[in-house]
Amino acid sequence: MGDTGAMTSPAAPPRTRPTPELRALAAAGPRRVVVLGSTGSIGTQALDVVRAARALDGTGPFRVVALAAGRRNLELLAEQAVETRAAVVATSGDDGDAARLARLIADRSAAAGVAGYRPEVVHGPGAATAAAAHPDADLVLNGITGSIGLAPTLAALRAGHKLALANKESLIAGGALVKEAAAATGDPDALIPVDSEHSALAQALRGGSAAEVDRLVLTASGGPFRGRTRAQLEAVTPAEALRHPTWDMGPMVTTNSATMVNKALEVLEAHLLFDVPLERIDVVVHPQSVVHSMVQFVDGSTLAQASPPDMRLPIALGLAWPHRVPGAAAPCDWTRAAEWTFEPLDPQAFPAVDLIKAAGERGGTFPAVFNAANEEAVHAFHDGRIRFPAIVDTVATVLGEHDGAGPLDLDAVLEAERWARRRAQEVLAR
Repeated sequence: MGDTGAMTSPAAPPRTRPTPELRALAAAGPRRVVVLGSTGSIGTQALDVVRAARALDGTGPFRVVALAAGRRNLELLAEQAVETRAAVVATSGDDGDAARLARLIADRSAAAGVAGYRPEVVHGPGAATAAAAHPDADLVLNGITGSIGLAPTLAALRAGHKLALANKESLIAGGALVKEAAAATGDPDALIPVDSEHSALAQALRGGSAAEVDRLVLTASGGPFRGRTRAQLEAVTPAEALRHPTWDMGPMVTTNSATMVNKALEVLEAHLLFDVPLERIDVVVHPQSVVHSMVQFVDGSTLAQASPPDMRLPIALGLAWPHRVPGAAAPCDWTRAAEWTFEPLDPQAFPAVDLIKAAGERGGTFPAVFNAANEEAVHAFHDGRIRFPAIVDTVATVLGEHDGAGPLDLDAVLEAERWARRRAQEVLAR
């Protein structure tokens, strides 16, 4: 699914003994982790992985040193802080939110019998960026939704940390900037994909050299409107767009999955992560969501990564890469009959993939404009101001008016996004 959302979680997998590789990781000292977006679906499942890995031997290979989340669920953030004993707890809220968070942490730590626990509370728009640059961290898991994750992404890499990236928008918007920051760390594993599709590709790519790769094939569930024509999509409602058949996600990501914008973003993400040309990256509809993506090699062989849809597996790989966390998720049950189907994507009904390939070829700030215009159009759809196909049509209109001139830096990306949002709002107002 590759979203910053969660799948409908299956029953907890059986616990197994830790592998020698994971023991070696823990023996070197627990990997010190920052979790950004800790109260969201990716963040909560990441903490599930940390908790389960700790249960294997009582210590575990991970230690959470910082947490960051928005202001909507300070109660859960406080609970997470007390459980993990994170040294830094960050919220995007204001002074009042920070004071309330500190009180909640004090109350919950007292109830848990650890009244002396008093973390540093950081707040404001730059709180997640500050947490991402925590000097004691080894790895930052970025589970924030939206392009607001770009600054924390860059901060983590520029601090020399490994980055487990579930925030695809930051790579889309800041592609070259993120790649440069990752290269500057000198660590070939500095940028670790957490989206299920890209995690699958990373695993399958270990089966051959870069020169042996022919094509990347990303799978898509097809969303709630699989098989419908463009004409049939004219009448769909926001409520229908949020009824995803496989994944339980937030409204933005779920709508992006319905329009195939999410898959389009993943195509560009795969290009940036693995340096495979866009024309050699395909999308195939696979409604069972068991094969998460495939790598086709030059000799005609295709390697696929398969597992039941459960984000705990790619999250665990992101935290421990290149090692595996035993029992992170339940495996496929090969004692039961199963059928997997694959269908071509209809580019007339779902033009987002072709549109982002064109934006990706132009590079610069065009992908940032794609993402920002889409977010505005999704809001308009859910407000009842436009029909479903107009979401991607609006993105195409805004992209067609963008010139993308000038050097690429963080300020240029942010300004392009601001322009795209303004222009999209003007187009939508018509």
